[in-house]
Amino acid sequence: MLDPALLRSQPAELAARLAVRGFKLDTAAIETLEGERKQIQIRTQELQNLRNTRSKAIGQAKAKGEDVSALMTEVAGFGDELKASETRLEEIRADIEKIALLIPNMPHESVPQGDDESGNVEQHRWGTPRTFDFAVKDHVELGARNGWLDGDTAAKLSGARFTVLRGQLARLHRALAQFMLDLHTNEHGYEETNVPLLVNADSMRGTGQLPKFEEDLFLTAVGEGDATHKRYLIPTSEVPLTNIVRDEIVEDAALPLRMTAHSMCFRAEAGSHGRDTRGMIRQHQFEKVELVSITRPDESYEEHERMTRCAEVVLEKLGLPYRRVMLCTGDMGFAATKTYDLEVWLPSQDTYREISSCSNCEAFQARRMQARWRNPATGKPELAHTLNGSGVAVGRALIAVMENYQNADGSITVPEALRPYMGGVDHIA
Repeated sequence: MLDPALLRSQPAELAARLAVRGFKLDTAAIETLEGERKQIQIRTQELQNLRNTRSKAIGQAKAKGEDVSALMTEVAGFGDELKASETRLEEIRADIEKIALLIPNMPHESVPQGDDESGNVEQHRWGTPRTFDFAVKDHVELGARNGWLDGDTAAKLSGARFTVLRGQLARLHRALAQFMLDLHTNEHGYEETNVPLLVNADSMRGTGQLPKFEEDLFLTAVGEGDATHKRYLIPTSEVPLTNIVRDEIVEDAALPLRMTAHSMCFRAEAGSHGRDTRGMIRQHQFEKVELVSITRPDESYEEHERMTRCAEVVLEKLGLPYRRVMLCTGDMGFAATKTYDLEVWLPSQDTYREISSCSNCEAFQARRMQARWRNPATGKPELAHTLNGSGVAVGRALIAVMENYQNADGSITVPEALRPYMGGVDHIA
């Protein structure tokens, strides 16, 4: 969330900066609310001064034995108006906060301007896509040949956009997640963390999923289904990991705080009808190894580069060609101020597809969560910066391994980095 004080004092300037994200800020509504707030605030101060003056006069009149009934009535009237003014001030603050909760983060000055993904800027590439001397099959064909990947049974169990994995392919999927966790904890310095898959509304609001993206979330309820019994299935473990520091003050010595988690993720994929419906590209349930960092503000961009590099190493160790792109203003996520996407090469599509997204959110999420760190220079708590990234999406990594390491007979060579997790097996067939 952007600073409400900034929103009230500089709406026009904010509107101009947000326009490059394709977001239209309703400055008229904000200025109307702020104008009313100022008027009420001035009147409230006047009433408080009058009440204090009259109360003092009542004391003096009583000391002289004078009738104070008229003064008492006047003071009571001040109290009623004051109460009404305070109530209205709270309503205005709530209205401004509702507006603020729907406003995306402001892009960093280094982010390229653009309306959609066509405005993204490639940073670099790694690896050379393999040349095949046979007809390339996609991951669905490769999986179906051996009964490893079964969308029909999944549809019977749960509906569209679910998959059943079996046998060696299920093991390869598990091996990928274990490999990523070991890499990030043993070599990259992240602390492995096991987090809940169900979180409350405060957690979703803290990282920006609520109220903006409620239609893309799976909501559960037990009993009467009131607010105390409602829980959301996480769309990514970024939500519980980042909310660990909600309403906390992290001591300086603990920063940067780096956490990783392997979890199921659940997304309704609202608005994506007809897109990537075949296979495992875009599903309601998938697995991901997530990276989250909590940092000092002056170190967050250095940490952003480091986090993105950690995700790149996963793909390099797996021998998967990829490219890094910086997202433009029109393609960034709601909470991000700067984002790098890693796109892995898929031979069947003859193109690169997103497999990781690493974002710096600066203080946007921290302000919502009141996540702070204690600045040793002042001894006072200040808003921290939060970052998150995929390190990486397990299902998409499986797709990339299957397609890039496929053989003419339909078998799949196991990347060397995964063989220790596969009992030494060098291919599956």
